[in-house]
Amino acid sequence: MSRYEEAKRKYEALGIDVESALQKLMNTPVSVHCWQGDDVTGFENAGQALSGGIQTTGNYPGKATTPKELMADLDKAFSLVPGKKKINIHACYAIFENGEFADRDALKPCHFAKWVEYAKARGMGIDFNPTYFSHPMVKDGLTLSSPDENVRKFWIEHGKRCIEIAEYFANETGEPCVINFWTPDGYKDIPADRFGPRARFKASLDEILSIPYDKSKVYVTLESKVFGIGVESYTVGSAEFTLTYSTKNNITPLMDNGHYHPTELVSDKVSSLLLFNEKIALHITRGVRWDSDHVVILDDETKEIAKEIVRNDALDRVFIATDYFDASINRVSAWVVGLRNIQKALLSALLTPNAKFKELQDNNDFTELMAMQEELKTYPFGDIWEHYCETQGVIAGAEWFDEIKKYENEVLSKRG
Repeated sequence: MSRYEEAKRKYEALGIDVESALQKLMNTPVSVHCWQGDDVTGFENAGQALSGGIQTTGNYPGKATTPKELMADLDKAFSLVPGKKKINIHACYAIFENGEFADRDALKPCHFAKWVEYAKARGMGIDFNPTYFSHPMVKDGLTLSSPDENVRKFWIEHGKRCIEIAEYFANETGEPCVINFWTPDGYKDIPADRFGPRARFKASLDEILSIPYDKSKVYVTLESKVFGIGVESYTVGSAEFTLTYSTKNNITPLMDNGHYHPTELVSDKVSSLLLFNEKIALHITRGVRWDSDHVVILDDETKEIAKEIVRNDALDRVFIATDYFDASINRVSAWVVGLRNIQKALLSALLTPNAKFKELQDNNDFTELMAMQEELKTYPFGDIWEHYCETQGVIAGAEWFDEIKKYENEVLSKRG
């Protein structure tokens, strides 16, 4: 009997249909953020500095500087990660050709045609993000909440254009497009007026969402944040604002597990949002003491988020995406580590006897519940994972890193 067959037998003794679990995992898409590959630089202006409370640290060699390089790096990462994927891009990754340029308030679908070509060739959908940072029209740290009407109108128009582009992505790829709105708006010190900026932010969002779009193809999400660099005291788009606005306007709430206070856990919030929303969206990252966007590891919170999705039968109701960036290590490896860990967390959740555990909880049998939960931690999960990778044509063990070293030596090290 193979190691996989033996492991399968053990899980099936718990009532787990392993083959069904693997099929569900194979069909669950994870949206992969393109900005890990170039430190959130984009293609608009070479050398454009990050702003809006965002920083990358490190200067590991081999950063992608062109669309061709970024797409090649994504391909390498995808080849080492099992499962279904989407590509998630920011508006600042528009690809202009033949000397053409359009500012963010004038972006058109044609400026993303190369991304559509890339995605369609790989059978992927595309998710999208307006880029409300790293631009001269971010005035005094404000965009959609600015008291300057010219600034506000510029960014409202950007939002409208991005919704049109999102629908273009959905029509071209045949898969729904999740478009996520996040702004860095806020103040470094205690504000004299908290209400006004939020009222302007609300009015701006109302105007953006006034344009017609196909809600069966485009899912608008709104993301909160606690603070950012330079906006430590007040963030306009707080959790209370974004969740209330999403519910009132029938759009999709998005939670980034780095965007809450250190003692708050997104895993604890998933069930509440599922009760009141048809769909929810997640950006999975790893905050270390603050929203630091570290590479996702197989830690307790990542596993608990996956458990909440699976145990609530919500794999088709939760849009799962990654959002982290690390310039201090090999960028392709960063993608692979984070994506494989999300896949592992989902598989672990699918191999959990959730119905049995719920029954024990409802019967107040917390003694057996604890005992079973602890025993499960040493079940042969790794053997199931290796089998899954093999069926997906992906290297199962740590040997995948040999491919990273080879790619670094042959490709990344030769970049200027």
